[in-house]
Amino acid sequence: MQTSPDRHEYPAHWEADVVLRDGGTARIRPITVDDADRLVSFYEQVSDESKYYRFFAPYPRLSAKDVHRFTHHDFVDRVGLAATVGGEFIATVRYDRIGADGTPASAPADEAEVAFLVQDAHQGRGVASALLEHIGAVARERGIRRFAAEVLPANNKMIKVFTDAGYTQKRSFEDGVVRLEFDLEPTDRSLAVQYAREHRAEARSVQRLLAPGSVAVIGAGRTPGGVGRSVLGNIRDAGYSGRLYAVNKALPEDQKELDGVPAHRSVRDIDGPVDLAVVAVPAEHVTEVVTECGEHGVQGLVVVSAGYAESGPEGRERQRALVRHARTYGMRIIGPNAFGIINTSPRVRLNASLAPEVPRPGRIGLFAQSGAIGIALLSRLHRRGGGVTGVTGVSTFVSSGNRADVSGNDVLQYWYEDPDTDVVLMYLESIGNPRKFTRLARRTAAAKPLVVVQGARHGAAPQGHAVRATRLPHATVSALLRQAGVIRVDTITELVDAGLLLARQPLPAGPRVAILGNSESLGLLTYDACLAEGLRPHPPQDLTTAASAADFHAALSRALADDRCDAVVVTAIPAVGEGSVGDAALAQALRSASAAAPGKPVLVVHVELGGLAEALSAAASTAPQAGSDNLSQNAPSPAPPAEHLPATEAPEGAHLIPAYPAAERAVRALGQAVAYAQWRRDAAEPGKVPEYEDINERGAAALIDGLLARGQGLTLGTDETCDLLGHYGVQVHRALPAPTPDAAAEAARSLGYPVALKATAPHLRHRADLGGVRLDLADEEQLRRSYAELTELFGTPEELRPVVQRMAPRGVDVVVRAVIDPAAGAVLSFGLAGAASQLLGDTAHRLIPVTDREATSLVRSIRTAPLLFGWRGSAPADTRALEELLLRVSRLVDDHPEVVAVTLEPVVVASHGLSVLGASVRLAHPPARDDLGPRTLPAY
Repeated sequence: MQTSPDRHEYPAHWEADVVLRDGGTARIRPITVDDADRLVSFYEQVSDESKYYRFFAPYPRLSAKDVHRFTHHDFVDRVGLAATVGGEFIATVRYDRIGADGTPASAPADEAEVAFLVQDAHQGRGVASALLEHIGAVARERGIRRFAAEVLPANNKMIKVFTDAGYTQKRSFEDGVVRLEFDLEPTDRSLAVQYAREHRAEARSVQRLLAPGSVAVIGAGRTPGGVGRSVLGNIRDAGYSGRLYAVNKALPEDQKELDGVPAHRSVRDIDGPVDLAVVAVPAEHVTEVVTECGEHGVQGLVVVSAGYAESGPEGRERQRALVRHARTYGMRIIGPNAFGIINTSPRVRLNASLAPEVPRPGRIGLFAQSGAIGIALLSRLHRRGGGVTGVTGVSTFVSSGNRADVSGNDVLQYWYEDPDTDVVLMYLESIGNPRKFTRLARRTAAAKPLVVVQGARHGAAPQGHAVRATRLPHATVSALLRQAGVIRVDTITELVDAGLLLARQPLPAGPRVAILGNSESLGLLTYDACLAEGLRPHPPQDLTTAASAADFHAALSRALADDRCDAVVVTAIPAVGEGSVGDAALAQALRSASAAAPGKPVLVVHVELGGLAEALSAAASTAPQAGSDNLSQNAPSPAPPAEHLPATEAPEGAHLIPAYPAAERAVRALGQAVAYAQWRRDAAEPGKVPEYEDINERGAAALIDGLLARGQGLTLGTDETCDLLGHYGVQVHRALPAPTPDAAAEAARSLGYPVALKATAPHLRHRADLGGVRLDLADEEQLRRSYAELTELFGTPEELRPVVQRMAPRGVDVVVRAVIDPAAGAVLSFGLAGAASQLLGDTAHRLIPVTDREATSLVRSIRTAPLLFGWRGSAPADTRALEELLLRVSRLVDDHPEVVAVTLEPVVVASHGLSVLGASVRLAHPPARDDLGPRTLPAY
């Protein structure tokens, strides 16, 4: 490393791992004097054409002076970065700071020349685009605001790298050279380009893992049993479509097969490429295996071996070394301590997991960080008839174990554009990057349902998981996920319940529910459950226990045809007696009626009808035969019978109906579908962040800069708080200190009566219930009497810290807060003041920046919202003024990330207008936002 006194210390924080366009990885790091040999070797592998494009002349080799220049940097005015795979350079980029005349310069010059060189074998992988993001971030850190690049007109690839980056740029042509100049300040377009590249790269990296052309199981034991041998058998028995190999270094040299699979002592001995390696060797041997895989060109690893971070500090360091080692060779890892992966596509048929059976093919993507929960979910989907027809089974399954590398974020990127996946179910025990997960979840949920259950909600994350610290309680995180369109559930039972409904049925157009069935009691239970979920049920229609299949068919058809109905819940109990409806006949009647009106969801609540749930998902082969009295001649004709199909199959395009053993479970799933459908409609018109002409953004910025010059972080005083909020149109009623009765009287005269007298000591602040507040004091006599009462009850003025404040119009007291969380980002919170928000946790949250539509929903989303809208004859509060206040606070925090906390308490919302009676603001240098920087993988 460089140690010369004229050079800055090596910037280790510039090192990063990135995913490239083809799904492989590379490491980006600063170039140092130790890289001379690597640079020469790299240059020798670059074609003459690429060298010509870089230097504008034939340049067959680097001179010693060139090597010295390209490896000696001060990391301020001259910086070079390299992209490496396997420790060797595959691309380089450098900038040199220049002055206005184009000659080398130092700060305050803010322009630099930039140039790239990419090995021909790695061109087209997005290496230059990734390097541009990182060199741009480095330049901004060093005070450079603009890049200039000179490119030959024929070098279309490099011109495209610059023009596609999304920065604001100028282009000119002089002396046969194209000169590009562009600002480095991120723009909406440059961030959109960056996110799109990130999406394509991460989706491709997961696709390479889930659809490999060849698989090697390393650690397949010589004797039956054991993890490796089990995985090998599962892959073979699933009918994997690619090439499969068994690898075990303990195999005899003359053994060429294991369980009918070609066997080798090392992956190096395999003649041909290996796309995926399943590693099932003891942890102490994994490093050797990774080296062999990397040298053989393996693209990805599924590490089922245990003994890593879940085992303690030593294992955690072993896990970090594993990830670093694999990324050196451009490989991504699922695991370690993973249960495995499954892809049911007929083009792949991969079961590289410990699950003994492949789940039915279908349209559900399933992610579980826990192997035990993963197998439980697979089992429940199978048991619930989750896809006999291939409609509601599993498309792909990933169990990430310790998720040291590939995480739920990566798999979401893949499922977003996977045509074989319609619904995503995720079991998460931790969210490593909540800000990114929320962004990806919002995009995914706009296209397909995303259902999430979180484990470890009330305690620390599992020992094997590296997670970012967050100060937000679980309830707040859940609210933010719901804002992003995530369907949040509490149990894996609810996860499956919601998933089956969303995979089988259309989204409801509204909350109106028709209920029909052959049990009055079960119908009433369903009715009550609908009300509890916030739905609008119609009175249940009792068909009586004598109802036939034809009666169910006719009633369901009428309900589906009713424009006042958005969804139908059918309740069914077993009937006793000759001619009672059978499971298969009832299922066929319901399915045929539902198929005739496919735009509305239908759910069935069944009690002790063991065969009904299976029949609803199975074929119509048991449809009533001609002459049966189960369907009258006047009833609509059901779908034609399919006697030619086995009982475990359904006709192409069959309309499957989810069945539930309890009304509460069915209605809860329906309620979640209704809320999600409403979110989809709202997301189509997300609203806007309004502009206010009276906002003084520059004045606020100058004030903040001046205040932060005093120190790293501070809580503002009253005057400073009022001044800062005033720049954003938030006026705070000033409270004047009253250390003596005379001071209180003088303050009241300056403010004007009536006034309020308040104790602001920490134990009494905002606690009107303790008697530390006196309101509506009309004159000096009342003020002095109240002052005496307070000091007599609670102590001396020094202890009470009394203040006098002008009375505000009566109204509803609310609290508005904003905070910047290091993991989730800026969050705006709202609730009623007092016990409602403190004791009951009745607080709503939104991510900042908040749009006008989100502010409206925020006010209405707390349980006590009716108090703002004229509850029990009271005057309605001015919610429009309240929404504007929320938007102004959101703008303040979004415009100035140095404002890390704002509290307005209380805010009295009257019939006309509102009054902010208390406010506090905290400033600090904002935490770094990795979502605005260059693309990187989590560091280890």
